[in-house]
Amino acid sequence: MDSPNTPAAALNCLITGATGYLGGRLVPELLAAGHTVRCLARDPGRLRDHPWRARVEAAAGDVTRPDTLTGAFAGIDAAYYLVHSLGTGRDFEATDRAAAQAFGEAAARAGVRRIVYLGGLTPAGVPEEELSPHLRSRAEVGRVLRAGGVPTAELRAAVIIGSGSASFEMLRYLTERLPVMVTPNWVGTRIQPIAVRDVLRYLTGALSLPPEVNRTFDIGGPEVLTYRDMMERYAAVAELPHRLIVPVPVLTPRLSSHWVGLVTPVPNALARPLVESLRHEVVCSEHDIARYVPDPPGGQTGFDEAVRLALRRIRDAEVATRWSSASLPGAPSDPLPTDPDWAGGSLYQDVRERAVETDPARLWRVVEGIGGEHGWYSFPLAWALRGWLDRAAGGVGLRRGRRDPERLRVGDSLDFWRVEEIEPGRLLRLRAEMRLPGLAWLELSVAPDGRGGARYRQRALFHPHGLAGHAYWWSVAPFHAVVFGGMSRRISERALAEPAH
Repeated sequence: MDSPNTPAAALNCLITGATGYLGGRLVPELLAAGHTVRCLARDPGRLRDHPWRARVEAAAGDVTRPDTLTGAFAGIDAAYYLVHSLGTGRDFEATDRAAAQAFGEAAARAGVRRIVYLGGLTPAGVPEEELSPHLRSRAEVGRVLRAGGVPTAELRAAVIIGSGSASFEMLRYLTERLPVMVTPNWVGTRIQPIAVRDVLRYLTGALSLPPEVNRTFDIGGPEVLTYRDMMERYAAVAELPHRLIVPVPVLTPRLSSHWVGLVTPVPNALARPLVESLRHEVVCSEHDIARYVPDPPGGQTGFDEAVRLALRRIRDAEVATRWSSASLPGAPSDPLPTDPDWAGGSLYQDVRERAVETDPARLWRVVEGIGGEHGWYSFPLAWALRGWLDRAAGGVGLRRGRRDPERLRVGDSLDFWRVEEIEPGRLLRLRAEMRLPGLAWLELSVAPDGRGGARYRQRALFHPHGLAGHAYWWSVAPFHAVVFGGMSRRISERALAEPAH
């Protein structure tokens, strides 16, 4: 048996969820530890702009499609399971179960020696049928993987504190935006939060577990706090005035999720399982992981320090991944209409072009900086109303913002869009992730005009689904001159005012 201080030998590792929040941060940790990494992704192109892309291998595959997994496991020693179907609809538990089964079977056939899975911390003494569907599914996935024939380490965490995590964003926005809060009773629930850096340390260290270890491990930080404690401590670290928190018993998890969705960028579909998971106390019942992955010399990261580090990364625009980094499961992947392989059908377009008497590089900086805090350069009320309507319909709304205020990469979420393609200095193509009766894209391009100036071209495309799609387009068409025309005009004006770099 390896001693607790013996580092794992260099292994060939497979990571699912590399486009997501934790997977995208785990990759560089594994590389720094000397391991080789293969990333499994539905669309490997989404990995293209990550700083570590040239150092990893990418494999196309989907855990919900067993036939795509076999090749991905060839030569793999250890596999990380960091995906789930949260927010995909009522059947997400069945989807998670089938995906875990397929993953475990493929790993066993390939002779994988270790699976590492990050699950959710479940409350002690609470029957599984009383757990939230989210926690119940996470626990079931762990059981399926552990029973699959490959030794599995299931690390179970509660609230993860780190820049860009959904739990941290929820805490951050609730605390910063509401100096006075009427809150649900779950603000008094005891929780054992953990810093994202400690989660990554355990995920990496789990590779050194002895082969006979096939079990769950509770992982948490050094403090047990209530959600109220966390909001008050966050306010103190962020140097905010004291928050007045008034719990009331009438806010059910469903109502609470709408409250969270109203105040924070976290959409209802994600807020509700997060809120439901806070109904019961989630505190570690053991710390056995320390036998194999010892605590660092200075101890685990405390809550205040975790918040301080997260806020520093946000302030310095160094957020590597966000909760919205992962694409929505089942999101459309159809080719862009007008591409050679497009199947055809109805297509509506709104095209705007303008000559801009400025350096193309200045115009491009404005284009790449669109969205988030900068907004959409036209009729803010119309964009805000569209975002509110989308959230009311269960969509992501307009408040996801940006990962970085200046730079974009393929796969980034951008308010209710996602970056589908970016060619620096030339093209930005966004695919809509709002609730629509069809598929929509927004394409912004910059080209030199041959006379020292630039040419700006903007295309909005909509491929309707059924009669509702056609009706939708014609119902909003009267506003296009204001929204899209205003956008092209204001982007051009902003580029003229942009300072030279």
